[in-house]
Parts: sequence; C-alpha cells; structure tokens
Amino acid sequence: MKQKNQGKASRSYSARIYPRSSLLLRRLRHLTPVKTNDKLSPMNKEKVRLFDERPEAYDRWFATPIGSLVRKYEAELILNLLGPKKDEIILDAGCGTGIFTRDILVSGSKVIGLDLSLPMLRRAAEKLKEYPFQTVLGDMLKLPFPASSFDKVVSVTALEFIGDGKAAVDELFRVTKRGGRIVIATLNSRSPWALRRRVEAKARHSIFEKAIFRSPDELRSLAPAAGVVETAIHFQKGDDPERAVEVEQEGKRKHLNTGAFVAVRWGKNSDFQ
Repeated sequence: MKQKNQGKASRSYSARIYPRSSLLLRRLRHLTPVKTNDKLSPMNKEKVRLFDERPEAYDRWFATPIGSLVRKYEAELILNLLGPKKDEIILDAGCGTGIFTRDILVSGSKVIGLDLSLPMLRRAAEKLKEYPFQTVLGDMLKLPFPASSFDKVVSVTALEFIGDGKAAVDELFRVTKRGGRIVIATLNSRSPWALRRRVEAKARHSIFEKAIFRSPDELRSLAPAAGVVETAIHFQKGDDPERAVEVEQEGKRKHLNTGAFVAVRWGKNSDFQ
C-alpha cells in the first residue's frame, strides 16, 4: 500500500509540468522531473501563501512609471549577464509571473519556469502562451531535474526568500551544463531600498518582513567560482521618472555597487562544480 501511494504522489507531481508546445515537450523530454519518491524539501507554508496572493499586485507595480523603469534596467542587466541565445534551454528558477522571462524568450531561447507558487505559474503560463515556455511547480533547494540539464540558469529576486543561499546556488550549478552560465539577481543590502523595505515590512507585515538582503560580496561568496557582479537601480522609489533616468546613468558611469538590484554571473567550468 505504501509503495502504491508513493507512486501516485510521483505521478501527481510530474503532472505539474504545464507544456505550452508539443514540440518543446518532445525536445525537453529528458528534463521531466527525476522519477523518485523523494518529496520536495519542506516549504514555508506562510511564505507560499504570501506569494500566492501577489500575482496581480506584482504585475501592477511594474506597470507604474517608476516600476516600468525598474523593470527596464533590471532586465537590461539580466540579459547582459545571461546572454541568452536562440534554441538554448534555460531554467528560470523562481520565475514568478514571468516578468523577466519574456525578455529571455524573445531572444529565441526555450525556458522552463520554476516557482513554488501555483497562482504565479498559472499567470506566467497565460502571459507567455505564445512562446516555447513550460512551468514547473518546485523548490529551488531541490530542483526536480537531472544534473547538467540546462545551457544556462537564471534566478531573479528569489534568493532573498531562501535562508540557505549556498544550497540554492549549489542546486543551480548542479543542473547547469559544463560551459554554461548561472546568473542570480537579488536585493542589495547596501542600497537605501533595503532599509526602506525593512521598515515598511515591519509596519505592514509584508512579504519582505523575513527577506534576506545580501551585499555584492556576500552574493559573490555563495559559489567557489569567480563571479562578475553588477548593480542597477540607483534611483529611489519616490524619484521623478525623468530624474531617475539621470541618476541611473550616473550610477552606471561611476560603477557604483549600491544599486538596489545586484546580480552575479558565474561560469560552470567543470562537471564537479
């Protein structure tokens, strides 16, 4: 009886892959979850609930004047570090509603979007239904893919909700092919945005209440490989959009490491990383 129930659980989990294209499904057949009875690593139910309630609000903020600027500059940084190419298979770990996934897909890459929030995945799947995109409900700390599955891996603003950052980075390295790239972007502890988010989170009991903000050096140290680190979003949330553009350009020109958005790129040089 126990084995029978475990088998059902495994099939149920596999069914949580939502293909958007039969051709993509055939090409990515080897990327379906490892056939195992192991369960996902424990997830914080409260954290999942908070994410489940945010899909519409998350997208609405990026549609505001200052939010659209944030999205523009963050997307530029991600694409510059990741360098997605046509027909590459890329994992977007913690893809949310697909805000940044679309930019990768436009490059011609094929993307697997993984997240622990089913409502966010459903929203992403609907928004990106015209692209070669699949969604997987899963945990970054225990990715349901074999080693060396992806040409490149990216994770945007998901790491701040994971206590064991090194374990998450190890998993991203594991599923990346030799010669591939791993790009992680998170919220910079050196930015005034971090302090504001902490204050607001305590007052409103928001999703950032238990978020972990990391500095560029702390982010870089999560992997043994040498990493390239850059930051973006040097302006403040309350800045006039025109002034924000000027501030951002100045921050880039001075190569400041205090931007609210910090990203690192590592290369996987061997199968043992």
